[in-house]
Amino acid sequence: MKHTHALSVLTIAVLLSACGDNEQDAANRYGANPKLPEPERGLLPSMTIADPAPWGDAMPTVPDGYSVSAIATDLQIPRQTLVLPNGDILVAEGRGGNAPKLKPKDVIAGYIKAKGVTSVKSGNRLTLLRDADRDGTYELQKVFAEDLNAPYGLAFHDGTLYVANQDALVRFDYQDGQTEASGPPTKIIDLPSEINHHWTKAMTISPDGQYLYVGIGSNSNITERGMEAEVDRAMVWQINTETGAYKPYATGLRNPTALAILPGTDQLWSVVNERDELGENLVPDYLTSVQEGGFYGWPYSYWGQNVDDRVRPQDPDKVKQAITPDYALGAHVAALGLDFSSEVMGEQFAEGAFVGEHGSWNREDPSGYKVIFVPFRDGRPAGEPIDFVTGFREDGKTRGRPVGVTVDPSGALIVADDLANIVWRVTRSQ
Repeated sequence: MKHTHALSVLTIAVLLSACGDNEQDAANRYGANPKLPEPERGLLPSMTIADPAPWGDAMPTVPDGYSVSAIATDLQIPRQTLVLPNGDILVAEGRGGNAPKLKPKDVIAGYIKAKGVTSVKSGNRLTLLRDADRDGTYELQKVFAEDLNAPYGLAFHDGTLYVANQDALVRFDYQDGQTEASGPPTKIIDLPSEINHHWTKAMTISPDGQYLYVGIGSNSNITERGMEAEVDRAMVWQINTETGAYKPYATGLRNPTALAILPGTDQLWSVVNERDELGENLVPDYLTSVQEGGFYGWPYSYWGQNVDDRVRPQDPDKVKQAITPDYALGAHVAALGLDFSSEVMGEQFAEGAFVGEHGSWNREDPSGYKVIFVPFRDGRPAGEPIDFVTGFREDGKTRGRPVGVTVDPSGALIVADDLANIVWRVTRSQ
């Protein structure tokens, strides 16, 4: 059910902006050279809530030759997953954020967005899943660590498990086969958490284990809290795992929500959630390689050097430096998951990236709500996105919202669903 007009009970329906250019060719919204419409300004964006509904007997839809199953249920807001060396899966569960509302539109948008999330309390924990006999049924579902603070990013290297809470990077010592933490974690470094408009702390680790990369989102849409609130934000940090020393690795990334290293390289990639309130088809969220020292435009410009006139004062020199991202995913899809594939996922999906799209709230015609596959060739995106897991939203009902995606080396895609509180597993069936 669409609730744009339901806002009339709040006496503000007349403030809604135009619905956007619905005639724009959808195929031109993806890839390296998306067609960008003119900005559309209004006091409020169009808004359609997720309208949650139970799965019941329904299941997500996957391509022919693949099957899907729920391997964990009754979780407490699963966000990201990590496959450990022995095949166990860790699930980070929780909800963060504490940003105060600045304007009436923030209250309204918050009300709309809250309708599309689970009512389950924040787990603030890691849960371990184990399939001991490798038959596809995870018979063990056990809390590995609790009393965390909205854990999100997960990484592992050489006996150390790293967890990015919303306020700090911590680590656990880990022995193969361990089913629960041997004690509380050790803090490596505090992470920006004041206000925490964008609270998720995405994370990955360099192949040699020397550096962690942590994505830290902005404290606003376009600096409405002032630039002083954005210190050390809208960027990817590089953190030395031995010393905890950090530096900005790349900046101008409004909300880098998932990070991954392209296999066989040291190249960091990210999916990024772009700015709102410029129309239903602007600005595209994106998948991009992340260059050390690179600047990606936020807040001054988007998709390279397209200036955002709402930002004052402007910085023309910074705009000139803005790097154009590699691949547009479409506006407001809310990409929150990223992992690279391999031959274990079958020939068609052997080379490329899986992206979990949580789904829009600020479009009349919702976007996202699925897992897509972006084909790669020679280390770069090449071709149209392919729907891989769908059915999360159909007939105006939303049964699930995908977040993290992880390719299991044993031959499966693991998908965290933070609306239904399920972890799904997609495998080749032939």
